[in-house]
Amino acid sequence: MKQLVLDMGLDKGPSLDNFFVGPNEAALSHLQLWLGQPNAKVRRSPVPTYLWGGSGCGKTHLLKSLRSALQAQGQQVGWLDATVAVAGEFDENWAAVLLDDVHAFDVGQQQAAFNWFINAQTHQIAVLAAGSLPPADLKLRDDLRTRLGWGHVFALQPLDEAQRREVLRASALTRGIALSDEVMDFMLTRFSRDLGSLMELLDLMDGYALQTQRAITIPLLKTMMDNA
Repeated sequence: MKQLVLDMGLDKGPSLDNFFVGPNEAALSHLQLWLGQPNAKVRRSPVPTYLWGGSGCGKTHLLKSLRSALQAQGQQVGWLDATVAVAGEFDENWAAVLLDDVHAFDVGQQQAAFNWFINAQTHQIAVLAAGSLPPADLKLRDDLRTRLGWGHVFALQPLDEAQRREVLRASALTRGIALSDEVMDFMLTRFSRDLGSLMELLDLMDGYALQTQRAITIPLLKTMMDNA
C-alpha cells in the first residue's frame, strides 16, 4: 500500500508508558525498575532479561521502548534483530544490548549475538532479548541459548479481546479518531487478531482516511482493502 504512506505525526512510537500491560505487569515493572528514573544516575543491573511469547504480545514494543528511553537520555545501545543482515562491532559505551526475534537469528546473527553477549558480560552491560519461545526451546547454538536463559525470564501473555478493543480505542483517540463498535467488530472478525497487526491496520486506516478526507467507517475499510 505505497499510496498510504503518510506522515503519522500523532503517533509517538512505543514507550513503556503506552504499553498496555494487561496480564504482563511483572515484566513491565521489572523493565521500569531496570531503566530507572529519567536523568537519574543509576547503575543498571547487568543481569540479562529475556522476554518470550507469541506474535503481538508486546515483546518488540518493550525492547523498542527501552531503546527510545535510553537514547532520549543521550545513551547508545546495541540493537540486533532478524532483519539486520550485518551486525556492527560491540561498543563498550553502550548502555545495553537489545536482541529482538532471537528465534529467527541465522548463523551469522547468532555469532554476532554471542559475541555481543560475551563482551557485555565483561563490561557489566545488560543484555535484554526477546523471542517467540522459552530459552530451552530455542533452536540456537547452545552457548547463546543457555546465556539467554540464565537471567530474568518473563513469559508475555496476549491480551484478551476486551483488552485489545481498549488498546485500539485508546490509540485511535490519540489520533483524534473515535472508532465505532461496528468498525472494531469488523477489524476483529475480518483481519488478523494479534495486536501488532491490528495496530498496523489502524495506522493504514488513519492514513487512508486523511488521504481521502473521509471518516473511518466499514465502507472506507472495504474501499481501502480493494485499493491495496
